[in-house]
Amino acid sequence: MTGHTGSTTTHADNFARNQWYVAAWSSEVGRELLGRTVLGEPLALYRTEAGEPVVLADRCVHRRFPLSASGLDGDRVVCGYHGFTYDTTGTCVYVPGQKRVPRTARVTSYPVSEVDGMVWVWVGDPELADPATIRRAEHLTANGWVTVQGMEPIDADYGLLVDNLMDLSHETYLHGGYIGTPEVAETPITTEVDEKAGIVRVSRHMSDAECPPFYARSTGIEGRIRRLQDIEYHPPCLYLLHSRISPAGTDAPLFRTEITYAITPSAPGKVYDFWAVSRNFAVDDEEVTTFLRDFNHTVVMQDVDALNLLQRALDSEPAGYQELSINIDTGGLAARRILAGLAAG
Repeated sequence: MTGHTGSTTTHADNFARNQWYVAAWSSEVGRELLGRTVLGEPLALYRTEAGEPVVLADRCVHRRFPLSASGLDGDRVVCGYHGFTYDTTGTCVYVPGQKRVPRTARVTSYPVSEVDGMVWVWVGDPELADPATIRRAEHLTANGWVTVQGMEPIDADYGLLVDNLMDLSHETYLHGGYIGTPEVAETPITTEVDEKAGIVRVSRHMSDAECPPFYARSTGIEGRIRRLQDIEYHPPCLYLLHSRISPAGTDAPLFRTEITYAITPSAPGKVYDFWAVSRNFAVDDEEVTTFLRDFNHTVVMQDVDALNLLQRALDSEPAGYQELSINIDTGGLAARRILAGLAAG
């Protein structure tokens, strides 16, 4: 596909609504209200006293005060402006100064499911919400694995983050000295698209590569490595990078690292970047855990800064700009096609 050109949209707003999206890490949702915006819908998240997650529309019906800036009374949300009170179904059960609650006094309660340490929300047709269709990332909470995680909001189009993650050749240039080495950009990729299952797979296998600091300092490997990168993207939200390394030219056991991203559109031109690094080695070493958390946060922020800059550059382009795509963009272009199909469906 070398030399392929195509138009690009700077602020896509044709999101696939009848899909599950991650609204928060499980650890973020507790007995204090949390505000998030998913597909342009303001949401207020909290847990009941029994620990169940609840997601309500984040606007009081009275004067539109954000419920996420309000408080809880048991399992009920009490608006911090005039005291309108809502139960977990979004039904208003109390209004100030009168006994009768208006019939229309209710806010939307969204389907929610907690899976693999993530709180997923469905902002489309609630009749279509089936938690069994949520793609799994079991390593996030599995025994024998240790995970570090975080979330960064990005002022860039959702599709730009998808492009970024589907083409890891940028590691050589944007993340040099952290996770990038020359071999990442130099090694050809293989791409497999399962249109029926809606999965895009991109693989890059390096038999003899420089060991970047990310792995040298976490595994103790010295010298060159065999480095395997296998991406699975499950549109629209879940991205898995199965990363395995071992000393080059040996039969030594592989060190496995699972890199997880939940890519959640907040609004046109804004996206949440939920990231996690899971490992099955040195699981009791707190120094390794701290290093991977801090180091990967630095890498994520390099992406954040780059995508914010890229979005501003795209916004300044004159109408009719045509982008250039090459072989390394095969996976990203396949992801775009699937996302467009989900949005149209």
